[in-house]
Amino acid sequence: MRDFMQYLEHAFYTSSHWDIDNSYASVTATAQALLNFPIPQGLHLTVSSFPSPQSASSYTLGSVGLVNGSLSYLYSSLPLPPPAHSRIIPLRNVVLGYRHASELKSPTGSWSRRILDSARKGKKDTLLYGRLFLPRSSLEALYVRRLSVARQLRISCVSDGGLRNGASVLVGLSQDVGKWSMDYLCSTDSALLGVRGLYNFGLDPRDMVKKDNAIATTPEQQEPRHQQPQYGRFSAGFEMYYGLLNKSGGMSTGIRFTTLPRHTGFPYTMTLTLNPLMGNVSSTYAVKAGRNLALCSQFDFNFYSYESDLKLGLELWRRKRPVEVDVEWAERMIRPEWREVGQQTLAPTPAPVAPVARSEGNAAEYLMPNEDVLGVIKARWDQNWRIGVLWEGRIKELLFSMG
Repeated sequence: MRDFMQYLEHAFYTSSHWDIDNSYASVTATAQALLNFPIPQGLHLTVSSFPSPQSASSYTLGSVGLVNGSLSYLYSSLPLPPPAHSRIIPLRNVVLGYRHASELKSPTGSWSRRILDSARKGKKDTLLYGRLFLPRSSLEALYVRRLSVARQLRISCVSDGGLRNGASVLVGLSQDVGKWSMDYLCSTDSALLGVRGLYNFGLDPRDMVKKDNAIATTPEQQEPRHQQPQYGRFSAGFEMYYGLLNKSGGMSTGIRFTTLPRHTGFPYTMTLTLNPLMGNVSSTYAVKAGRNLALCSQFDFNFYSYESDLKLGLELWRRKRPVEVDVEWAERMIRPEWREVGQQTLAPTPAPVAPVARSEGNAAEYLMPNEDVLGVIKARWDQNWRIGVLWEGRIKELLFSMG
């Protein structure tokens, strides 16, 4: 489950129209959420405050052998949308589970006008975050700035006496044009340099915007356009990094296929990643098998040692039961002649309704409404019989996670 600051950081990306899923770092995000979810250790209590749409604070007290805690503060130049109350926060926004893919955004779309206007005025979207851990006095900080419509800068810092130089800084520059995205990374830890990219096959969202702009603005001159809809998206990406101090590097590559909201069957996501230096191949398959159920499997194989590993996981959402009203006693008291009169005089005339195309298993049917969700249960199992169970939900105004 995301903590309060992670929830607000995600809300910042959503408000600024930054697609965090269109990155090579998020290729296996669905499988990671269903199979590698963390189990809480000890007891932790977090109290958070959101006094204004641009600032927030959070206080955490934990007990894992020793009593520890943290103080967190966040500021956003962009007003973050409500809700921020634990009683009304949608659980699907704080619980990491199956991730439904959305349509790609073009950097030249209509939503980019606000970012361009803010850039001209020198008011770019910015997020500042700081967290102090006690009693060890460790400090972490985050700085996110939207440089342009297609570029974003992210700087994260950690200060701890246990580190080699006492601190570490990671700088990341991201570029997302919809059709492809690139991330450039630089870390002070071992002077690490890295780059990763993701390419989406299929239609280019920038071309779709150009076609929309070419159409006449008056309704009389507009003509219907017939375009073949996309039901899935195939993506391929890579990652490379190299440490200048320790003279070591690494790389990986992967592909992903995921269904889009127009898909008429069960939503599913398939990934295949390869690390040629370590000789590891990993494949995952996740499917939204029902409105409340998601299943996932992962198979790893190393062609150097011939070792393999199998993991299975599930996600089960719990909902409120509909309230059933007993009206049988009232029906028994109605006289037969009343029924005949009622059918003749009170029968409503059906209004003409336009036919709605609906196919069984549409992806939109699996998007869960927020008001009837009580919690979610996650479970995982591997071939070595290591089992993990996690229960996340809400009791009145308390969000909890236990496992």
